[in-house]
Amino acid sequence: MSATGAKGAVACGHPETARAAVEVLRAGGNAVDACLAALFMAAFAEPVLAAPGGGGFLMAHDGTTPRLFDFFCDAPLALPPRHDIEFVEIHADFGETTQAFHIGAGAAATPGFLPGVKRASAELGRLAFADLLQPAILAARAGIAVAPLQARMFRIVAPILTFEDAARRLFAPQGRLLEEGEPFANPQLADALAEIAAGRIATVEEAMIAECRAHDGLLERRDFDAYEVKERQPVTTRIGDFELFLNAPPALGGLLAGLALKALAASEHSDGKARLAALRELEQARRSGRLPRLPDAGEADSAADLTAPLVSRGTTHVSVVDADGMAAAVTVSNGEGNGRLVPGMGFMLNNMLGEEDLNPAGFHACEAGIRLASMMAPTIARAKDGRLIALGTGGSSRIRTAIFNVLANLLLEGMNPQEAVEAARLHYENGTLDVEASGERDDLAALKAEEPGLKAWRERSMYFGGVHVVCADGKGGFAGRGDPRRGGVFALA
Repeated sequence: MSATGAKGAVACGHPETARAAVEVLRAGGNAVDACLAALFMAAFAEPVLAAPGGGGFLMAHDGTTPRLFDFFCDAPLALPPRHDIEFVEIHADFGETTQAFHIGAGAAATPGFLPGVKRASAELGRLAFADLLQPAILAARAGIAVAPLQARMFRIVAPILTFEDAARRLFAPQGRLLEEGEPFANPQLADALAEIAAGRIATVEEAMIAECRAHDGLLERRDFDAYEVKERQPVTTRIGDFELFLNAPPALGGLLAGLALKALAASEHSDGKARLAALRELEQARRSGRLPRLPDAGEADSAADLTAPLVSRGTTHVSVVDADGMAAAVTVSNGEGNGRLVPGMGFMLNNMLGEEDLNPAGFHACEAGIRLASMMAPTIARAKDGRLIALGTGGSSRIRTAIFNVLANLLLEGMNPQEAVEAARLHYENGTLDVEASGERDDLAALKAEEPGLKAWRERSMYFGGVHVVCADGKGGFAGRGDPRRGGVFALA
């Protein structure tokens, strides 16, 4: 889908999320305004993935200067715990496998969502901050039909959504989880968003603190007072005509994708065998414990060590480009939620401290107050002739390879956004090659010769991420694709 003369375009993971962005663009908002309005809608329409109790990253470029805001979560200041905390193991059912997570008030890290969106609006937005919340407030009061992907997510994390009575009343009002097409409303979230719109963010923060106090969590007033949104210098590199702007350490997904892409661009081919070689090179560097600088990186130090606590799950993404040539890409996460609705607010705090990979030395053993690291990788690419790409994805550890595959398709193979997003992907990690939609590949035999133990996936899967892409041609035209693996939507304003 493409068009000229539009006020902008959006790609994201839910029709209502896209609608909020479109409304704001049509009302005169810029790409950042549209992204923020979409985030608030996602907190309602994609509640497992986005919430005011989580955090994320926003990359923006207005044609002159890239801006990168890190508003991801901080470890609590009260580490190690000095009292018993609520910290409960549950198992999420992904169909082919199950995965253990920990939830409860003691699983929540300090959220950065609200400080992050407030700062981005103040420094980069055009519309009044309160206006950005109105689409989500109205939708949360009126209700929407549960989308297919959200119904699936509800089933996967059923133990979280049914952990306590308040959550059960919201997500399982008839004694079972809501299913696809059934009505879903969240008037308490609408009330919370109205408080935020009115400038009473402290009221919402106090409710989060009250939850932790009542249920043996770790967050206190001092955690919220000490939290700072960090503006970082994006990691930059060049591929052909395009300059890439990548998320910076301690986040790792953008740097990892950029390293693999540069290795692929330096080879003579970009087929499956060449991509495997690039991913092997990347994996070797990752497992060595320290990543190298990108060869032509900008002033920011693109080298990163891998010792920071790494959160790598439960994400959603929004990409927007507007008619004035501003691009914005934002990726956020709430983990899966900690199982307890914040009293009267209709959303859960995150459960970032409940992931085993985050604490290799044991749960709650990370440094107090440290900014947690992430694979999230909102990305912007810009050419001197005005061509522009905004993209990003959810997908846990597959974020780096999803971004790599799609950028390779766009920048090295010359595919259009739909082709680039829908093409089957490769993922290589810990010595295992995952091959998506393997029956469609004419190079499967060559890949098997390189990796006899590869895992051949029969179909496309949300396992391989959900890359949402918007492109501008520099002449007023827009194209894009929301990834169907994760409920993707592309819309013009």
